[in-house]
Amino acid sequence: MTAGPRMNGAEALVNTLADQGVEVCFANPGTSEMHFLAALENPRMKSVLCLFEGVCTGAADGWYRMKDKPASTLLHLGPGLANGLANIHNAKRASIGMVNIVGEHSASHLKYDPPLTSDIEGLARPLSHWVRRAESARSIAWDTATAVAKASEHPGQIATLILPGDTAWQDAGERVLPVAPVPVRRAPDQARIDEVAKVLRSGEPALLILANKATRGRALELAGRIAAGTGCRLGSQFFTARIERGAGRVPIERIPYAVAPGSAFLKDFKHLITAETREPVAFFAYPDKPSLLKAPGTLVHGLVDADEDSELAFEMLIDALGLRDTAPLIQQRIETPVPQGALNPISIAHAIAAAIPENCIVVDESLTTGRESMGLTMGALPHDLINNMGGSIGYGTPVATGASMACPDRRTFCMVGDGSAMYTIQSLWTQAREQLPVTTIIYANHQYAILKAEYANMGAGTEIGPQAMAMIDIDNPRIDWVAMGTSMGVPSKRVTTAEDFHKALTDSVRADGPVLIEVLLK
Repeated sequence: MTAGPRMNGAEALVNTLADQGVEVCFANPGTSEMHFLAALENPRMKSVLCLFEGVCTGAADGWYRMKDKPASTLLHLGPGLANGLANIHNAKRASIGMVNIVGEHSASHLKYDPPLTSDIEGLARPLSHWVRRAESARSIAWDTATAVAKASEHPGQIATLILPGDTAWQDAGERVLPVAPVPVRRAPDQARIDEVAKVLRSGEPALLILANKATRGRALELAGRIAAGTGCRLGSQFFTARIERGAGRVPIERIPYAVAPGSAFLKDFKHLITAETREPVAFFAYPDKPSLLKAPGTLVHGLVDADEDSELAFEMLIDALGLRDTAPLIQQRIETPVPQGALNPISIAHAIAAAIPENCIVVDESLTTGRESMGLTMGALPHDLINNMGGSIGYGTPVATGASMACPDRRTFCMVGDGSAMYTIQSLWTQAREQLPVTTIIYANHQYAILKAEYANMGAGTEIGPQAMAMIDIDNPRIDWVAMGTSMGVPSKRVTTAEDFHKALTDSVRADGPVLIEVLLK
């Protein structure tokens, strides 16, 4: 244990966060958090104002995806936490580490049931791995260090610390901290390694499905050696937290989103081998369609559990297969010509493939228009791809904000549909305030186009009636995205052709700060 100088509870909290390696706080404060706000004057902690709590929690998600270390959020009481829960859900499904600081009334005030009183623990617990209410100023440093340690585990964890106002302003005494544990990733079981090695030696068609830490770094390179040496294919779920991809990287095939093409993709595999993920499952239940996408008789083998070390598992598997000298599969560079003419999913994908700069971060929330994009950008310059693991809409622009904060020397492309963008459009304001190099690409088809497809998939009817269509159409009134971005300080433009879209993308790469491009689809 270590001790430091005396300070109030809020100062002890911020200093402990900084001591434990937390560099940034994405904040939307209220009255009960004023002492925490004062403590953020600490030069070791970057504080970032977000105009909606869902932007705070989404930005913390994006930070972790690029840094592999947790950020903190500051949320105002139960309603503030509730506003941030959708992106906490997305973060939890993506195995993100995050420390949420939630303000609370002082203990002496709670007994009067003031209007903002709520069950904060009850709100936090379903989407948090660890929840604690600070009982006194003297416990805050210990509580904070424990929260950061929990968030830093593998896989990443959601830690929520509730901060009553009186514990923030009272004297914290000597700051006492637990000895921080070193995060350890468990080694996989040797029997599982041997079983999978036997499967791969059999020559039967096999797909190795990668997720979380297995889709990047040395783990991905080792997976590429396994694929090269055994003939198995490498795949990912349709949504993956972060993939390193493009020219010079090990290529991973993406299992299609819809049930029919997903099942068709998997039908010829005898074996599915999972690394930090589970077998592919349909996103929703549909009448007369299966929930599991594998063919009858396909065997599923768990190689790496979620809390285990993929890199170590692949090294063990390579040793078992005798592939130490095998070179990995590598994606070759594909020079995509600049497209011309009408905007459609293919020409849009070609424009992106031709424009992606080296080491770009690509955040994708464009399920309808962008569904073609990822297959056609495999040979682009090396980049990182981030997807929404939880399915709650409004993750794209906040995650892009946090990812760009984490990597300000890299351009971020954020692809988002117009319906999704309206959930957390406040992200643009934070991007402008922080002058973040984010290119926000709004696909403006003026409807929730994905719901049109789902209406048919669900068998709800052969034609969409006027009342149902009114719940899908967002064209009345039409949103002016150029005006929206400009109003928040982001230079914005509208494009109507593929060549203009490509030029706008390449121009944005040279910009000093954020840019918005409205891709007008009709």
